[in-house]
Amino acid sequence: MEQEIEAGRKVAVVTGGARGIGLAIGVWFLRAGYDVALLDIDDVTLRATEAELALPKRVLAIACDVSDPEAVAGAASLVMGRWGRVDALVNNAGVAVFKPALETSFAEWRHVLGTNLDGAFLCSQAFGAIMAARRSGAIVNIASISGLRASTLRVAYGTSKAAIIHLTKQYAVELGNFGVRVNAVCPGPVETEMAKLVHSVAIRSDYYDTVPLGRYGTTGEMAELVGFLCSGAAGYLTGQAIANDGGFDAAGVGLPTFRRNTGLNLVGDETH
Repeated sequence: MEQEIEAGRKVAVVTGGARGIGLAIGVWFLRAGYDVALLDIDDVTLRATEAELALPKRVLAIACDVSDPEAVAGAASLVMGRWGRVDALVNNAGVAVFKPALETSFAEWRHVLGTNLDGAFLCSQAFGAIMAARRSGAIVNIASISGLRASTLRVAYGTSKAAIIHLTKQYAVELGNFGVRVNAVCPGPVETEMAKLVHSVAIRSDYYDTVPLGRYGTTGEMAELVGFLCSGAAGYLTGQAIANDGGFDAAGVGLPTFRRNTGLNLVGDETH
């Protein structure tokens, strides 16, 4: 009986799953009863994560460069060899180069686009085909608020994330014919170990002033939305890019000073 249950367990594939948002998503799937394949280019961190999870029957850790077609094909073969099915794919693997546009080299541009965009394409081709054959499944692409609104130092990163949002719509339109839903999540600033390292006190203060909820998101909050999008509760939801950003995108060019003083009576004032 136990073997029958295990054979029918759903399977999720998460790229960039060794740490941060990807790991939180993987843990969400495990708690929801899925078996999980974690793909990551950082084999050292991946093995440490695999050991920490300590679920050898339910977790498959695969060292994989998602920008490499052969590596992705190999990962798909390993997943199918292990479980014979895929029910959810989360394209989370991503890299960034934060430099002024005119100082960004073509090599840096290609590195970012290769991982962020090509990786999402290659994994969607490989794992999406498996789900299409079963006529069910869900893909969630982790885009970014930087794909919805431009910012400095993000010519490669922001462009890759904007492209992912459109890639999401393209796959949603075509894979919908096979019962596969495709959506994107656009995180705002998230409290990750990387953010703690690279976001200075001044940067964090700027985010607190700009995000209406006045804080960073958590990896768990990103994972909860991804899990919902892969669940039956979102069964009629596809082709969407959802900003999970504390209101960052909605705030647009709103001035923090005005927001901090929303309790004042400004009727009659000429504010432009």
